[in-house]
Amino acid sequence: MAREPLWKTIRDTVFSDISNAHYKSGDKLPTEAQLAARFGVNRHTVRQSLAALVDDGVIFTRRGAGAFVATTPIDYPIGKRVRFHQNLSAIGKAGSREITASETRSANEKERNALKLVEGEKVHVIEGISYADDVPLAVFRSAFPAGPYPDLLRHIQATGSTTHALNSCGVNDYTRASTRLTSKRATNLVALKLKIPENAPVLKSISINITSDGQPVEYGATWFAGDRVTLSVDAET
Repeated sequence: MAREPLWKTIRDTVFSDISNAHYKSGDKLPTEAQLAARFGVNRHTVRQSLAALVDDGVIFTRRGAGAFVATTPIDYPIGKRVRFHQNLSAIGKAGSREITASETRSANEKERNALKLVEGEKVHVIEGISYADDVPLAVFRSAFPAGPYPDLLRHIQATGSTTHALNSCGVNDYTRASTRLTSKRATNLVALKLKIPENAPVLKSISINITSDGQPVEYGATWFAGDRVTLSVDAET
């Protein structure tokens, strides 16, 4: 009986490692050199094994960064009431956010139009990364009118939650007034933050949230990793 080619044995072994959670979604695999040393083969054989896993959708590679374990898409609802942590908790995922930048500055034209501000008015802006079970799910940027909520950034930094921060500023409830979804290609910066290949598909969401009396409270842009999320629109959510 003919022996199975070495590259297939290596492919199956790495797949078994992933199936047994030795490497989890989003984890980086050992380098080609490390795998070659582990299995006692040349790097060409390892590269053939990794290419097969890429074709099977088990892993993905990013030039200059290595190979990473792919993820199963998360069903994420987009509706009138979108709460990041609640959405993930409902499907058994632990949600977290990392705030990477925050500032108060003059609103640009798009922010003024979305938040109904006049030229010269300021906005609080936060940027960051949203995670599901420690796997980066999305990159986000949100702008809030600074005038009515002067302490908003302090509350966001303290709680990490937009909802809790707005509650602390007197906003008891807010809903989604509009959402626009488009398909894009990941820029180098977005790809780096999401740990996906450059030019990989991302879903960009542009949204406006309003208070119960109809005042715009948040203008946000979110870039979801295309292979990690399935967005569903529910007007009643």
